[in-house]
Amino acid sequence: MTETRTSAAAPPDLPAGRARRVRGRPLLYTSYAQDMALLDTPAKRVSTGLLVVVAFALAVLLQDRSLEVLAAAYVLGIGAIGLNIVTGYAGQVSLGHAFFVAIGAYTAAALSGPPDGENIGYGVAELWIWLPAAGLVAAAAGVLVAPLATRLRGLYLAVVTLGLVFLGEHIFKEWQELTGGPGVGREAAIPQLFGVRLDQDGPLGTKEQLLYTLMLTLLLVFAVAARNLARSRIGRAFAAIRDRDIAAAVIGVPLARYKVLAFGISSFYAGCAGGLLFTISGYVEPSSFNLLLSVQFIAMVLIGGVATVSGAIAGALFISLLQPVTRSLPALVPFISGDTTQTPNVFQVETVLYGLLIVLFLIFEPRGLFGLWVRVRNYWKSWPFSY
Repeated sequence: MTETRTSAAAPPDLPAGRARRVRGRPLLYTSYAQDMALLDTPAKRVSTGLLVVVAFALAVLLQDRSLEVLAAAYVLGIGAIGLNIVTGYAGQVSLGHAFFVAIGAYTAAALSGPPDGENIGYGVAELWIWLPAAGLVAAAAGVLVAPLATRLRGLYLAVVTLGLVFLGEHIFKEWQELTGGPGVGREAAIPQLFGVRLDQDGPLGTKEQLLYTLMLTLLLVFAVAARNLARSRIGRAFAAIRDRDIAAAVIGVPLARYKVLAFGISSFYAGCAGGLLFTISGYVEPSSFNLLLSVQFIAMVLIGGVATVSGAIAGALFISLLQPVTRSLPALVPFISGDTTQTPNVFQVETVLYGLLIVLFLIFEPRGLFGLWVRVRNYWKSWPFSY
């Protein structure tokens, strides 16, 4: 009798006990764990594995200059993922991402700087100390700002966060003991791991190869953490607040707590990105954290794809690889100057180009590069039956 009930309860083609994939039906989920898996199909696991292997192999295949550009793109990807958490997943508009990036950069620079130098320094050169510290200080600043997010939303919140950029730019220019002052700057954080300096050539490779490998590894760690966060209870609460905050409050989601948490996590990512961003060039200057940097991060999220980790990374790569093209315009277009005192210059062209790309993507493909990839994938899966 017991065997009869067990046989009737189980699906006809599935074994009892642990859920297994049905051969030939990769999108047929037989358990909640399969539906919520990080990489839920064999094709995703294989393609992601190959992509990671190719990315690490580029460290020995590309020239040092190309590795430097890609390493900076990976760091910007960490910052874009952070902005995507608060804007894409939690629906809180933030234009002040450059402010939190600056806090992380100067926290890392101050911790790793020499204690007897002209600027504030504590001589803590180990990356595993100053990197979390940069993120935590930026996260603390984000938590301080977050109570405004519980009272404001939409355009009002955007304007308040925009004010952080101008406020922070003024403070960093005036606080010369920390930043070195405008036009002077200071040395960025030293990437040293367990006594090995990664900003110098060594037996493991050139400094560009070492920094590239480090930034790629950190990007993978932050990306997996963000993807897992989106799949967790916290991520579902963020999505509920983004879709309709009043409805989320009705079903029991504490809005204030999760909005503060979203700003804190986003600022942590921004702080870590700030600590790493200038280690590649070894120099940090106060005017770098201006409105253009915030616009760049917004462009990365919107062009790559809102509320997707892979879209944020794709957007960061797109914007970073676009910069070498725009910086070469003065040699190709005579009326565009590379001097910032003349008009039009390459930085003005970049700002206009970012705005134009944001408008075009919002009109024709609001899901960004990730949406284009979904269209291509769906066409391939349904080919030749497109309807």
